[in-house]
Amino acid sequence: MTRVAAIDCGTNSIRLLIADVDGPAGPVRDVLRRTEIVRLGQGVDRTGRLDPAALARTLAAAGAYAKQCAAHGVDRVRFVATSATRDAENRQDFVDGVRAALGVEPEVVSGEEEAALSFAGAASTLTAAGLAGPHLVVDIGGGSTELVLGQGTPHAAVSVDVGCVRIAERHLATDPPTAAEEEAARADVRHALDAAAAVVPLGLTRTLVGLAGSVTTVTAHALDLPEYDPARIDGAVLPVPAVLASCRALLHATRAERAAMPFMHPGRVDVIGAGALVWSEIITRVQAEATAAGGGLSTVVTSEHDILDGIALSVA
Repeated sequence: MTRVAAIDCGTNSIRLLIADVDGPAGPVRDVLRRTEIVRLGQGVDRTGRLDPAALARTLAAAGAYAKQCAAHGVDRVRFVATSATRDAENRQDFVDGVRAALGVEPEVVSGEEEAALSFAGAASTLTAAGLAGPHLVVDIGGGSTELVLGQGTPHAAVSVDVGCVRIAERHLATDPPTAAEEEAARADVRHALDAAAAVVPLGLTRTLVGLAGSVTTVTAHALDLPEYDPARIDGAVLPVPAVLASCRALLHATRAERAAMPFMHPGRVDVIGAGALVWSEIITRVQAEATAAGGGLSTVVTSEHDILDGIALSVA
C-alpha cells in the first residue's frame, strides 16, 4: 500500500487527491480530495501568457497542498499541468514556482497523455459498474476537452482546444448570452468535434461517460440537488433529454440565477454556461453518430473518477 498525492492543475482549477493505492490497477482509496478554483488560464487564449495574478493564486494553492501532503504522510507526489500551461509562453515561471512550493517537478503533459490519464481514472470503475463498452470518456476542462474511446484500455484518443474558460472568453460576453454569441460558440465546438471525429470513431460508443466540473455541475442540476453531493453524482445515469435540458437551462440562466443554485461552486458561475454548451454539443454529436452506425445512445453517465485517479494510479 502506497500513499500518493495526485495534483491536477488545469485552466480553471487546481485539484488534489491524497489516496492509498495498492498498485497500478488500484483500487484508489481516498484520503482527501480538494479543489481550488484559481483560473490559471485567465486570458491565456488571448495573450498566450499566464497572468501574474492568476499565477500567484495557483502557487499559493500549491503551497497549501504541500502542507496537506506533509500532514498526511504522503510517500510520492505527481503534479500534472494541462491546457493553460501547455499554451503559455511563460510556463517556465509556473514550473519554477511549483518546484519551489512543492519540491516536485511539475509535468506539463500533452493532450494525448491528459486523455490517457483521464480514461484510466474513469475506467477503474466502469467495468465494475457493468457499463457496456466501448466507453467514450469525455473530460471537459477549462481550456481543452479530451475524448477517449476504449474498453479497459484506450483505443483512440484526441484532445481539442475547447473548454469552459476558453469558450466563455471567446464568445459568451453577454449575461445571458445572445443568440448570436451562442451560435458562434456552438460553431466553434462543432468545428473541434469534426476534427475529433476524424481521430476517434464516435459512432462506436455504447456508453458515454462525462468527467470534471462542467459535467458534474450539469448532473447536479439535472438531479435537482439541494447541495453538491459527489456520492449522488458519481455513477449517475440520466436520460439524454434530461441532460440536454439542464445544459440549456444553465446556458440561458443569468449569472445571478446560476450563483443562487445551491450546488454551484462560486468559481464555476461565470463559465458553467460555456461548459454546458460544450457538453450538449458532444452529447448531440455522439448520439447522432451512434444512431447512424446502427446503435444508439439514450443515457449519459457521470463519473467523479477522473484524471486525478489516473494520476494516482500512475504513481503507484
